[in-house]
This record gives sequence, structure tokens and C-alpha cells, in this order.
Amino acid sequence: MTPRILLVEDDPTTAEFMRVALEALPATVQTARSQAEALGLAQTFDLCLVDANLPDGRGEDLLQRLRTRQPGLPALAHTADHSPALHATLCEAGFAAVVVKPVAAAALRQAALGVLESRAPRPTAAVQAGSDDLPVWDDASALAALGGNATHLQTLRDLFLQELDVQAAAIITALASGDWATAHQQLHRLRASTGFVGAARLQAAAQTLDAGLPDLSGEPAFQAAWQQTRA
Repeated sequence: MTPRILLVEDDPTTAEFMRVALEALPATVQTARSQAEALGLAQTFDLCLVDANLPDGRGEDLLQRLRTRQPGLPALAHTADHSPALHATLCEAGFAAVVVKPVAAAALRQAALGVLESRAPRPTAAVQAGSDDLPVWDDASALAALGGNATHLQTLRDLFLQELDVQAAAIITALASGDWATAHQQLHRLRASTGFVGAARLQAAAQTLDAGLPDLSGEPAFQAAWQQTRA
């Protein structure tokens, strides 16, 4: 029987990447972009993958609410945050493991199968930030994550570029007003989506800026990488 998977992810590029990767298991994947949308779904699932940071709350809270109506629902958390403390908190909240974004399609499927088959999956490794010498677009790593599917990569990049200016503007506005929580949230989302499409220079600049907040010394490099990527 084809497993039914609930994927909760608010970033459209990340959600599309993960949906296509999981459907290749094969599986039937239902997506939701918020707690409210996920809780509005009436069906039951064999597995849920939940973003640790959602627009309307924490992933741990959503898992508890999902399990009030489907006890024992297997679950994976996913996040772009490398923090071991956060990963421990998520596992203590009931997630079987934490997948660190960006993640290769094959590794995501392996983690999902590990839970579906009642095996303990390994959390995946995160992409490390690089130097300013990184290429604007890293086609090789992006294609490797997608199993060489160039058509899917172009679809993801088109979706990513449609969202990029809005995301970047939200980050710049938050930095200008000293709203570090919003800046961190938006940078967190951007770091994940840049990894899925191979926007290597922007990913590194976003990670450097995020790690340094409230120090804004990384902002010029971030803005430069943003303009180079959109061009």
C-alpha cells in the first residue's frame, strides 16, 4: 500500500523539492504551509514531516496536536538550524529524527523510509557556508541532490526566483528596524531554499549574516549576493 505522507513546510521552493523527492518513494504526499492548514486536513497519514519553525507556531506544538487525533503518528522534523540543542529538543518532543535542510533527495527518502519501516534514521548533514569565491549557481550540487533531473531543477529555480525579491526585501527591512527575530526567521527560510536550487553564493552570505546578528557587517555581502543571484 502506498504510504500517505503529510509535509508541512511554508517555503514553496523547499516544499516542492521535498514533495517530489518523497513521491518517488513512491508515496502520496499532502502538503500544508502552516499549522492551521495541516490541522484542517481530515485524512490520516502514515508519516508526517514538520518544519520546526512555522509562520503560526512551533513544529513540536503541531506534532502534539496532530497526535491528539492520531496517536503514535510517526514524524520527522526538518530545519535549516544546525543547533544540537534544538535537535535534542525536537527528538524529546517526539520526532524520530531531525533532517537538516538542504538535504539531497535520496537522503530525504532514506530518512522517511527509516521511520516508515520502524528503523532509526540518521539526521542528514548540513551544507556548510563557503567563501565569497563560491559560484552564484552551483549546478553540480543541485543536480546531484535531484538525481540529475535538470527539468526539475529549472522548475525549482523559477519558483525560487519568483519568491526571492520578496524574501530579501523582508530581510533588509527587518535588519533596518532591528527586528532580529524576523530577520533570523527569514534568513532561516532563505538558507534552506538556496541549498535546494544551488544558489551557493547567496546561501553562504545568508548563513554568514544570520550567524553574526545583530552585527550587520555581513549585510553588504548579502545584498551583493542577492543582486548577483537575481541577475
